[in-house]
Amino acid sequence: MPDSPEDLARLLAEADHAIVLTGAGISTESGIPDFRSAGGLWEEYDPMEVASMATFQSEPERFWRFHRPRIDMLASVDPNPAHHAVAEMQRRGVLHELVTQNIDRLHSRAGSPEPIEIHGSLDRGTCIRCRATVEIDVLIARADAADDGVPRCEECGFQMKSGVILFGEAMPEVALEAAFDAADAADVILVVGTSLQVAPVSQLPGMVLSRGGRLAILTESETPYDHRADVRLHGKAGVQLTEALDALDGLL
Repeated sequence: MPDSPEDLARLLAEADHAIVLTGAGISTESGIPDFRSAGGLWEEYDPMEVASMATFQSEPERFWRFHRPRIDMLASVDPNPAHHAVAEMQRRGVLHELVTQNIDRLHSRAGSPEPIEIHGSLDRGTCIRCRATVEIDVLIARADAADDGVPRCEECGFQMKSGVILFGEAMPEVALEAAFDAADAADVILVVGTSLQVAPVSQLPGMVLSRGGRLAILTESETPYDHRADVRLHGKAGVQLTEALDALDGLL
């Protein structure tokens, strides 16, 4: 018999310290495409050409022609029921740390406190030369005011980028350390909307399992950990997590 949202609710209710890991699949119901899936953006564009540190440094105009419209697209969407369900589970103390691969800030807007954003986020702009930072609205204004569409640092004059981690750029050490610390403390990890194909986050479920912890997976695609999951759900994250949240009412 297939697993159900009620099974997920029981697993979370029994946990001492449950954490959640999310990927692009949790935001697709908000209208944000999953770039890696069939028909996704990376079938049309080579990410190493348009979303890499090498392109940002050598062809900033090309980089910003690609990047600027996507900032507007992400700003135009809202958190969906899956984001709100995760935030409510955190508020109730059912879920603790939230680790996300997403840069869309939808978890924060839904009310999740201090998400661990291992791929960065769109909340700021930064200069990789002098490390000056600005709010995202300032970064956008500078891009729109520039003749070539490239925002530049007022401190040193170098082109600026958003807080999103690019291909070929090192991931933020503080966020990575926080993610591994969370996994080290967890006895349950809930995975939502990520196929667990990309390191280093693909290591987090294995860390929890290696210490005798338990795993729940909610994705529409298959993952390398499906055979090790205590609860395996498919389908829309908003529907499944809302039903699990409702089921928690009778368990806590």
